Amino acid sequence: MGNVAVFDVGKTNLKLLAVAGDGRIAATLTTPNAPQGGPPYLHVDVAAIERWLLGALAELARSLPISAIVATGHGGGGVLVDKDGPVLPMMDYEAEPPPGIHERYAAIVPPFEERQCLVLGANHHLARQLLWQSRGWPEAFAGARHLLPIPQYWTWRLSGVPAGEKATLGAQSHLWNPRTDDFTSMIYDQGWRRLFPPIRKAWSVVGPVTPAVVEATGLLPSTPVLCGLHDSSANYYRYLAGGLEDFTLLSTGTWIVGFDAALPLDRLDEPRSMMANTDVHGRPVASIMAMAGREFAALAGDRRATPTAADIAGVVAAGTFALPSFADADGAFPGSAGGGRIVGPAPHSPAGRVALATLYAALVGNRCLDLLGSAGRIVIDGGFTESPLFAGLIAALRPDQEVVVSTVREGTALGAAALWWHGAVGKQMPLDLGPVAPVPVPDLAGYAAQWLDRAEDPPQPKGVKHG
Repeated sequence: MGNVAVFDVGKTNLKLLAVAGDGRIAATLTTPNAPQGGPPYLHVDVAAIERWLLGALAELARSLPISAIVATGHGGGGVLVDKDGPVLPMMDYEAEPPPGIHERYAAIVPPFEERQCLVLGANHHLARQLLWQSRGWPEAFAGARHLLPIPQYWTWRLSGVPAGEKATLGAQSHLWNPRTDDFTSMIYDQGWRRLFPPIRKAWSVVGPVTPAVVEATGLLPSTPVLCGLHDSSANYYRYLAGGLEDFTLLSTGTWIVGFDAALPLDRLDEPRSMMANTDVHGRPVASIMAMAGREFAALAGDRRATPTAADIAGVVAAGTFALPSFADADGAFPGSAGGGRIVGPAPHSPAGRVALATLYAALVGNRCLDLLGSAGRIVIDGGFTESPLFAGLIAALRPDQEVVVSTVREGTALGAAALWWHGAVGKQMPLDLGPVAPVPVPDLAGYAAQWLDRAEDPPQPKGVKHG
């Protein structure tokens, strides 16, 4: 079956991976993805990315047979294009809008029942980027034919075919209403519906590569390009493609992001950073976000230290509590942003600090699981799987549930590649899930109950406090 070339567009890095038919990654090419300063705003250099992508595809094609190409990427970006290319640079989601845009957006953003996610700061929402561009550059905006989110922009550049996709449109963009399976009312009210091309399935072939791509890469002219999808949705799809059902996923990294399709949408709690993502079938999936990875870094100090279960037990026995939040985001604890504090004797050894950070991250993850109503198997993937204590603490905190970890490092790419095999009889993506044993910590349940009571109290003033 050859290899699927997956173009994975991250905020800080670009990857082109070749995924073989057995789910093995056959090759990986990477390069940094650094934003560019203005004018007109902090933006992404899509022309430079395209040059790198074509060169990387040519390198892959010289050594491996390529059966198909699929793009995936984060949900915080998109490109306004006419028939020839971008009419404005792709905005970086950390670009700070000028005065008035936040206020104007607050006046037009649809209610939570439609957008199904928080209104975040900076410029995270694709709909707010559209508002800024429409007000700041009205002539260029009027000349745009399509808005293409990141995966579909690269699908268009490779195939020449514009397309939309529900999981990408529903990625905290405020563009898509998963309850009604349609765009939010704001898209119609602002006259933006004209910018969105027909919606396709993530696994659908939108067309072959263009003659220009063939010339630049040496790919076969018949090489198909798939519609593609949002990166977190691709990672979630990997488990669906592996035949997993009735599970809660905790994807870990800078953010802990939890997914559980069983939770009814009317139980989403907006102030606790709960939202609905959309899977590749267009179905809403209850989700929650907490910036536990960044908080772990703030607490841990020397991350090279390796704590043991005894170090965790020492933190518990000492009555030391790290309480939210050590990042400028509330996560699951409304009003806690920037109010992180340590109560009780602070650990002095590197291993003790990492133990406290690990215990804190596990308690935050456990709270996310509670809010998602998790009752079945728990799957943990991402950066925190490198610490056996994190997953083991989750298992100890939830003794009635099975906890497993994914040993795969490139889940997003594998999930995107699995789109090429969607619907193939007998074809399942290998998941490589390993069992997790609970970490033995005396009185962990009592400590966790005290932690939750304290965590729900109003936070102290901003900054880490000791006492």
